[in-house]
Parts: sequence; C-alpha cells; structure tokens
Amino acid sequence: MTTYEILLLLDPEQAEARQDDIVARARDLVEKNGGAWHSHDAWGRRRLAYPIAHKEEGVYHLVVFDAEAETLDEISRVLKIEDAVLRHLATRHIAGSRTSAPRDDAAAVPAEASAEAPAEAPPEPPAEATAVPDEPATDVSADAEPEYAGAEEEEQPAEGEE
Repeated sequence: MTTYEILLLLDPEQAEARQDDIVARARDLVEKNGGAWHSHDAWGRRRLAYPIAHKEEGVYHLVVFDAEAETLDEISRVLKIEDAVLRHLATRHIAGSRTSAPRDDAAAVPAEASAEAPAEAPPEPPAEATAVPDEPATDVSADAEPEYAGAEEEEQPAEGEE
C-alpha cells in the first residue's frame, strides 16, 4: 500500500452536498478496495490564477489515503468523467508534509488585533547566536585542493603538432 494525496479543484457553482458526494465516492472506492482513508481537508473557495471552464474561482479539497495503484487509477478515472471536477492531481504523500490549507498572512491576524497592538520589534537573538567564530569550521585546510577540482590533465599537443 502506498499513501497518496489528491488535490481536487471543484466547480464552485455546484451545491456543497454535490461536492461532498464526490469526496464520499472517492472514499468509498478507497475503502471498498482495501485501502485506508486518512484525512479530508476542505480548503474552501479560492480565486484561480487563470480561468478554467470560464470560472474565476474554485473549491479545493485535499484528501489523503492509503491504496494500491489500481485503486488510484480507478479514482482518477472517476474524477476525469465527473463534470463538477475542474482539475485533480494525485501524488504520493510525503510523510510529515503539511496537509492544511495555505493561509494568507494578512488573514491570519485579525484586523482589530493588528490595529490595537503596537508594532513590536522582533526579539533580539541570543549573544551566542550572533557571535562570529574566529576560525572557520571546515575540514579542509586552506592549502588543499577542493574535492570538485578535476585531476590535472596531460597537455595534449595541438592538432598538426607532434
């Protein structure tokens, strides 16, 4: 079994129940074929970089699951023929990777909190972190040739010379 993730881009004009049905169908396919469903993260409605099918926005969903390659092929086949799916991308999931929606930094801080709180300077790093060592910490002496240097080549006589 391999852990996969699929990022779905769904039509924003479809009802939320229809979008949930698409995700539920993918989950059913995974579980029916002996896989394990890990997570479903609805990222919500976002503006697209360019229009797709005359749509300026899309609804994103990220699903993570364990399945065999044949199951992934079947899920991709079903998603391709589904009209409400604008795009989808299936990849292998990297253990420990972030599966939460990317957030805007401005949206993460409430407007009232940023207006009331005075701007603070970032904390000073400890003195040990800012100290510059007197001697560089390298394993190579200054006289040694770097590892990437090629071996000296014999000088070849130019063409016509012997």
